[in-house]
Amino acid sequence: MPNIEIKAVYPNLEHAREVCRRLNAKFIGVDRQVDTYFTVPKGRFKLRESSLSGAFLIPYIRPNQEGPKKSDYGLIKIENAEHIKTLLSQIFEINLVVKKSREIYLIDNVRVHLDDVDGLGHFFEFEAVYEEDSQRENEELKVRNLLLEFAIPEVALQKTSYEQLAQL
Repeated sequence: MPNIEIKAVYPNLEHAREVCRRLNAKFIGVDRQVDTYFTVPKGRFKLRESSLSGAFLIPYIRPNQEGPKKSDYGLIKIENAEHIKTLLSQIFEINLVVKKSREIYLIDNVRVHLDDVDGLGHFFEFEAVYEEDSQRENEELKVRNLLLEFAIPEVALQKTSYEQLAQL
């Protein structure tokens, strides 16, 4: 499933909460997540353990670039995260484990994530999910408009995943 997403350093999460209130964003909840990233030959592959929605394997392809970017991903629900993690760690090398607390809001079809990432700090993400390629341009425009609403400067935009940021 494709989406348009951005990630940015965003030290003032209280300001982001105020903007979410002003835009009548729907608060979904606070999710405590543990992402175990596996070393794979192409793309990215992680096991996400979520306090809100359980565990998923998430394979995905996303370029490293600043600003809105297309990501293509899959969500594979799993029941026994510990067993699957042990099994996968025997097949693939574990590259890194990232722990975070994520506040989730929804503005139309755009997920707004306010993240407190262990060892990295505070970040902000938008994910505009869509189904048809013909929707991509419209979804990218939504994300660009939200960048302005939340006053996210270009210099704050991140090219890489938390996995890669933690390795810098």
